[in-house]
Amino acid sequence: MNIRDELSSDIEKIWEINTDAFETEAEANLVTALRNSGCPYLSLVAETENEVVGHILFTAVELSGNENKLKIMGLAPMAVFSKYQNKGVGSKLVQAGLEHCQLLGYDAVVVLGHPDYYPKFGFAPSVNYGIKSEYEVPDEVFMILELIPESLKNHEGVIKYHEAFNSV
Repeated sequence: MNIRDELSSDIEKIWEINTDAFETEAEANLVTALRNSGCPYLSLVAETENEVVGHILFTAVELSGNENKLKIMGLAPMAVFSKYQNKGVGSKLVQAGLEHCQLLGYDAVVVLGHPDYYPKFGFAPSVNYGIKSEYEVPDEVFMILELIPESLKNHEGVIKYHEAFNSV
């Protein structure tokens, strides 16, 4: 399996993956909106035997009261064709994405996701750091991972996503 940056030739396949993995086209529409928004993003695909089978997107998020200008990414969405799910594709996408975010100089990554899945990558409830989501969600599903140790120390606030997320 190969994890690589999205190419323009992958856009249609990424749409198909997101519509296959989710119940509606909302996530596929979100990916398109974020890609076209001009906000900083990282878009990776997983391919096996020259076929794109998975996709992950990270976009810059803001932390209220962030005087020190921490750089934080939000992981969303991640999608894998249903016939390739539960085969490690998603895990490889998450691991590669976190490594890319760290290389790009980001301090942390947030995710709104399953509390039994993301902790294996080091994510912990963001409330442990005094950080909350702008959305009303249970504490255990909004998580954060420090890419640079201690980078979140003495930082509190609310994470705000790009406005395109309000349509999901």
